[in-house]
Amino acid sequence: MNDFSDIAPLQLPQRKVQRLLGRCLLRIQQYERLIKAIVAHHEICGPVSSLDAIRSARIADASTKSLGLLVGKLVGSYLVHGSGCDTDLADPDSGEVATVRMQLRLEMGAEDFERTQADLKDLVRLRNDLVHHFIDQHDIWTVPGCARAEQALLTAYSRIDHHFEQLRSWAEHMEQARQLAAEFVQSEVFRDLVINGIAPDGSVDWPSSGIVRLLREAMSELSVDGWTSIASAERFIQARDPEQLPVKYGCRTLKQVVHQSRLFELQYRERGGRREAHFKDRARRSS
Repeated sequence: MNDFSDIAPLQLPQRKVQRLLGRCLLRIQQYERLIKAIVAHHEICGPVSSLDAIRSARIADASTKSLGLLVGKLVGSYLVHGSGCDTDLADPDSGEVATVRMQLRLEMGAEDFERTQADLKDLVRLRNDLVHHFIDQHDIWTVPGCARAEQALLTAYSRIDHHFEQLRSWAEHMEQARQLAAEFVQSEVFRDLVINGIAPDGSVDWPSSGIVRLLREAMSELSVDGWTSIASAERFIQARDPEQLPVKYGCRTLKQVVHQSRLFELQYRERGGRREAHFKDRARRSS
C-alpha cells in the first residue's frame, strides 16, 4: 500500500504557490497586452486612404512579438532620452497622394531613461524566470520550499504590478496626446495648414495651397491654347469652392494670387477694348 501521508501537508502550501504564480502570470499577460497596444499605436505613417490597413498590420505585427522584443521596440521609439530623434518612418513614395505621419513619444532625462531601460530588462528576465525556470529555482515539494517560493512570488507580483501601473500611466499619457492631436486635426488651423497650405504664421506654401489647386483645375477645363482667363477661373472657383477666396491667402484679387504664387505666367490680352488677364502654368512653358 502506498504511503501518501507526506502529500497531504503539502497540498495547501502548493496550492497557494500555484495561485500566486497564476496571479503573477495573469498580471504579466495584462502588461503584455497593454505594451502591444502602445507599440502598435504610438506611430503611424502612410497614405490617408491606407491608414486603417497600416494600423491593422501594426497591431497584427505587435501581437506576435515576445515581451523582450516589445520592450526593445518601446525603448528609443516611444520612450526616448531628452528630445530624442525621429525613428525611421519611411515616407511612402506617394506622389500627389495625401499622407499622414504621426509619432508620439515620452521624453525622459538621461538618468530616468537609463534606469527605466534597466528596469524593463529586469522585468523581461523576471517574466522568463517565472514562465520557464520557476520550478527549477524553487523546491515546491517541501513545506519550507513552498514558503520560500510563496515569498518570492509575493515580491515578484509587487514588481510586476509596479511595472504595470507605470505602463498604464504611459498609455494614459499617449492617449491624452492622441486626443490633443485629434482635436488639432479637426481645427481650422490644421485645415488651413494641410488643405490650404497656410501656416499658423500666415505664410503660404503656394504649391500645396487650395486656391492654386483650383486654379490648375480651372486651367484643365477652361484653357484655350494653353491660356486661361482669370475672370473665368474666378467664376470656376466661386462655383467649385466659394470659401477659396484670395483674402484667405493675404491677397486682394485672384490676379494677385497668380502673381504672388510665382507658379504661373501672366499675360494681358485686348478684347472688346478691354484688357483681360490670362495665366498658364510655368511648368508647362516649354510645351
